[in-house]
Amino acid sequence: MTRPLIDKYGRHVSYLRVSVTDRCDFRCTYCMAESMIFLPKSEVLTLEELDQLCSAFIARGVRKLRLTGGEPLVRRGIMDLIRDLSRHLKSSALDELTMTTNGSQLATYADDLARLGVKRLNISLDSLDHQKFAEITRRGRLEQVLSGLEAAKQAGIKIKINTVALRNFNEDEISSLVAWCGKEGFDLCLIETMPLGDIDGDRTDQYLPLTAVRERLAQEYTLVPSNHVTPGPARYVTVAETGGRLGFITPLTHNFCEGCNRVRVTCTGTLYMCLGQEDHVDLRAALLSGEPEALDRLLDEAMQFKPKGHDFVIDRKGQKPAVGRHMSMTGG
Repeated sequence: MTRPLIDKYGRHVSYLRVSVTDRCDFRCTYCMAESMIFLPKSEVLTLEELDQLCSAFIARGVRKLRLTGGEPLVRRGIMDLIRDLSRHLKSSALDELTMTTNGSQLATYADDLARLGVKRLNISLDSLDHQKFAEITRRGRLEQVLSGLEAAKQAGIKIKINTVALRNFNEDEISSLVAWCGKEGFDLCLIETMPLGDIDGDRTDQYLPLTAVRERLAQEYTLVPSNHVTPGPARYVTVAETGGRLGFITPLTHNFCEGCNRVRVTCTGTLYMCLGQEDHVDLRAALLSGEPEALDRLLDEAMQFKPKGHDFVIDRKGQKPAVGRHMSMTGG
């Protein structure tokens, strides 16, 4: 019988997010600095090591696996990894294999992802305005992402759009995003910006509490409470006028720590028990030792370090980020 991963607060860890690369073809302003220095490739786990690591978690009761980055689809050989991991779907050891992507490579890979059992994707998209999109991504093209979304839709993959709500940038677009997602049949999830890593700017200027956004949307739409639950932290409503699903991820105004079932592993094999804390365990040596028992012991030890909650604060101008590592290390 599988020995589940349970932390000292009794929370069962059943959801693993794995960053397959820290590299990205965008440089989103809230995520990373424009002149990012990425890890030497020699420090990044091979595809075989990533497979072995994910499989070890699945053997301990992880039921949902999300591949992240950076941008996972720029990792060379990524489809080979997904093909290998899909065996856990076929054996029913895994309920879901999914991915968070910026959508830039989806036109190329959507059909293969669907064929390998990826049924849902989260797409990071913060503006439908071509100029704003280019500004926030620093190098992305909106048409490329929209083509990728259409390809995924045609392949039968369900789409959730993740939008970071940013003051003085896209707050005036949120209502139209709700309408657009409803028309396209996409779920929409709004996210508060998180104080992770040094960026070229001050997040205090960007921070937009979702309590205010929700109040504004409620003047235009009928937001019906929903009992829809996912393994992630979003709280959902149904937009009566569109029939679409709208989620809110609120790490600052209303944290979601009490039911946290997630851990994150970086592309170098470092396990973080919390997005908003620095507690971590290096799994690389145990992984490379070839001794499953050593890795198992480390996973048990790691559960004792999982904190009760994060300490995100973003209310003082010029304040250092709560966590020094960039979002691209752990994929959000």
